[in-house]
Amino acid sequence: MEINPPFGIFLTMSRIVTLLSLCFLTTTSQTFGQTESGASLINEASIRGHVRFLADDLLEGRGPGSRGDELTQLYIATQFETLGLKPAAGDGKWLQPFPLVGVRTFAPPNVVFKKGANTVSLKSVEDFMSTIGKPAEKTRLEDAELVFVGYGIEAPEYDWDDYKDFDLTGKVLVMMNNDPSSDPELFEGRRRLYYGRWDYKYEIAARKGAAGAIIIHTTPSAGYPWQVIQTSWSGEEFELLGNKGKRLELKGWGTEKGLREVVKMSGFDLDELREQAESRDFRPIPLGTTLSIELEGVVRKQNTANVLGLLPGSDPELSDEVLIYMAHHDHLGMGAERDLRGDNIYNGAVDNATGVAALLTMANAYSQMNPPPKRSILFAAVGAEEQGLLGSRFFAENPTLAPGKMAAVINMDGTNIIGRTHDVNVIGYGKSDLDAIVADVAKSQKRIVTPDHFPDRGYYYRSDQFSLAKIGVPGVYLHSGIEVVGKPAGWGKQQLDEWVEKIYHQPSDEYSADWDLSGALEDTRLLYEVGRRIANDAHMPAWTAGDEFEAARQRAIDAIESNN
Repeated sequence: MEINPPFGIFLTMSRIVTLLSLCFLTTTSQTFGQTESGASLINEASIRGHVRFLADDLLEGRGPGSRGDELTQLYIATQFETLGLKPAAGDGKWLQPFPLVGVRTFAPPNVVFKKGANTVSLKSVEDFMSTIGKPAEKTRLEDAELVFVGYGIEAPEYDWDDYKDFDLTGKVLVMMNNDPSSDPELFEGRRRLYYGRWDYKYEIAARKGAAGAIIIHTTPSAGYPWQVIQTSWSGEEFELLGNKGKRLELKGWGTEKGLREVVKMSGFDLDELREQAESRDFRPIPLGTTLSIELEGVVRKQNTANVLGLLPGSDPELSDEVLIYMAHHDHLGMGAERDLRGDNIYNGAVDNATGVAALLTMANAYSQMNPPPKRSILFAAVGAEEQGLLGSRFFAENPTLAPGKMAAVINMDGTNIIGRTHDVNVIGYGKSDLDAIVADVAKSQKRIVTPDHFPDRGYYYRSDQFSLAKIGVPGVYLHSGIEVVGKPAGWGKQQLDEWVEKIYHQPSDEYSADWDLSGALEDTRLLYEVGRRIANDAHMPAWTAGDEFEAARQRAIDAIESNN
């Protein structure tokens, strides 16, 4: 069933009862001792039941601040309560609310770039996406000059500065996506760092005083096709209310084809500019082309919430330390237009109803351990991840416990729907000593650990464990393996590539009874066992020496010691 906003959902009472009954189908009264495996309580029926509810049209795509968002929070909180967890958001509450402000941008049909008497016109949505860069009902650029700034990166630790102290006040910066990859000794070669992320690029452009920033999209550099930009940037864009940082007037994305024409009109060749951008000696290049644009927006304030449930630890010494299981409960909500199938609901079944299903299934298993693990376990279903990791960021900036007491985070953002795999794909492999635990558990499943299959896509910086890494908490984050049991070599990668190309952030990300969840089940059991070992180990997990987040961990631990 598809729904046109702003109208509500009209369902029969029998259907509502059927869906809500799923809340109570996945728990069991069985308890088990510490020597028994809780993996037996992690079953496919539980995962399917949670996904089927969370990805249903009833929840309208779980967009932040929507009725579907509220239903999702209620569902998760009542599950936590049923399992006997403790409210962990403070004051005896399950919800950690946080305020958002959003803007829906209305762009002109065409965006016109001008140099002298020459112009290039790019069609909105088809070739160019425009978003107001701050909560405002209108913004306007008048003859703002375009400046090519390479990759738009300022990284002192790599002796890299694409800006070279140029005055870019009021300019529109045109920049490459990702980060330089021609030198394997720089920026970790093909592995994308945070410098390659679009949010970093917009942030630094704003700090430089620019009026706008335009990122040149290519499928290889983004890790997804243009249609993902179209869907992800055509709706309401949220930020945390009260954000006082500098902002752009315009956040833009352009297709490679369209911006190649703009650069050509400016008297340059895009490939030659790219080549120059691979060097430390690169300096900003004024293109002599200007952009005039007026954008209108609808601004509204909304609230969403993280849902937090705690299982207290059993050890008097370690129970004040916490292992965190995390999954984001939001998705993109409802689109203003229907797709070719007549659907306008972005159900987010894989992304991330599956992750929440794993979280709830995990909570069920842990809640029945007798005694519980030595460390406490926090189950955190966070909101507004699709808006820039806002829920986990809010939790990290307003923690319900000291960061130095956070032992580790296990983040679940999507899961395997293509079957069991020989490999366990660890995102951010090599960053902490948690890898050894994952590898040991994988070995017990007769599987091998592999580092990120797609390092150029920067997955580590695209999900919620990144927010906690910034305050020093090491984490585990898996992606689906690609060596599928019983399938020829290359089949698994082909399936995942097709999913990104056709389903990621599209209305077609819907639950299917045809999914093969045997791999999801095995991965969820692996993460359960990894977490159980972390929660019972006297050793506090640590970053690999020299890792970018090691210093933040030390600051968090020092803060604990100074308060004792």
